Amino acid sequence: MELDAFQLILLRTPDGAPDYDDETADRIQREHLAFYRSMRETGHVVTNGPVRDQPDEALRGIAIFAENSLDRARELAGTDPAVLAGRLEVEAMTWWCPPRTMIRPGLPITIN
Repeated sequence: MELDAFQLILLRTPDGAPDYDDETADRIQREHLAFYRSMRETGHVVTNGPVRDQPDEALRGIAIFAENSLDRARELAGTDPAVLAGRLEVEAMTWWCPPRTMIRPGLPITIN
């Protein structure tokens, strides 16, 4: 059986995450979004985004990396400004899927 390997990154709110004032939290969020936009544009990340309706509220988002190793994906994810600020922490694992199956579009939504 042939499979494609990716690195699945779970972004979680750590215990004891620091509280920031609104201005700082907004800046960190903008930097976080710019970081993942850059990761997609440079081909390190296939897709990423927040999660909703999850049973564990600490789980905030996922990213699917396309790196040569789990260590490299973990290293890159660790440079996310939200991770560096202590707002998020990284859980990394290898994810396998059938080749060429990550092509179907999802249900479009708009976030204001």
